[in-house]
Amino acid sequence: MILHDQLGREIHLEKIPSRIISVVPSITELLFDLGLKEEVIGVTKFCIHPDEWFKSKQRVGGTKQLKIDLIKSLHPDLIIANKEENTQNDINALSEFTTVYISDIKTINDAYKMIADVGELVGKNSEAEKLSEEIKTQFQNLTTNNQQLLTKKALYFIWREPYMVAGGDTFISDMMLQAGFDNAAKHLSRYPQQTKEQLNELNSREFFLSSEPFPFKEKHITELTKDFPGVKITLVDGEMFSWYGSRMKLAPVYFQQLHL
Repeated sequence: MILHDQLGREIHLEKIPSRIISVVPSITELLFDLGLKEEVIGVTKFCIHPDEWFKSKQRVGGTKQLKIDLIKSLHPDLIIANKEENTQNDINALSEFTTVYISDIKTINDAYKMIADVGELVGKNSEAEKLSEEIKTQFQNLTTNNQQLLTKKALYFIWREPYMVAGGDTFISDMMLQAGFDNAAKHLSRYPQQTKEQLNELNSREFFLSSEPFPFKEKHITELTKDFPGVKITLVDGEMFSWYGSRMKLAPVYFQQLHL
């Protein structure tokens, strides 16, 4: 089997892998939902879904602090990584002794391509196609319902001290668009730091405070309300905006509720 990953790297597999390690939480859940079981032998400490794998699978470190020697000792025949979530040094080290598929996801279409690629790599093409079609149908219905809502400007916060928001070239930004919100920081790149003065200049009428990677709480709504009176501030589930695997099935219903 030969295919290209999302960085354009050629991936060679002589057979369907039987010893897989996922170092991306959302893709770990995807592998489970595609029907894999014993084939997945390792996950990260942040791979909290599904719970049964979180409790039973070998943990190989954090997404940005992988235990390379431990991973090598497990003799994986495929590692599934991500350009943003994993470090270049770790990916280079892993690539020295096994096959590494690197995902790079900035849009919902990138996510569909990744699901198809992973399905092919692990011998679950039909399951991957069925999953993608299910997700696409739900998002098409959501887009139809939200066609008149794109004038609502919003900012998505991922960090505090300093404040950091999602820019326009991120998967989060595309999910905001799918949800019916216009990213007020869409002209900015990646996850820019923002002062209170800069946030004010973006003229957003709605703030989303994510549950991850920084765990925003009610007290942070109170904190921001003092500086931004009149702005609607909502705590949101970060998994719904940033997990690009099978968790996307749950996102459309969740997004609809944000407009209530």
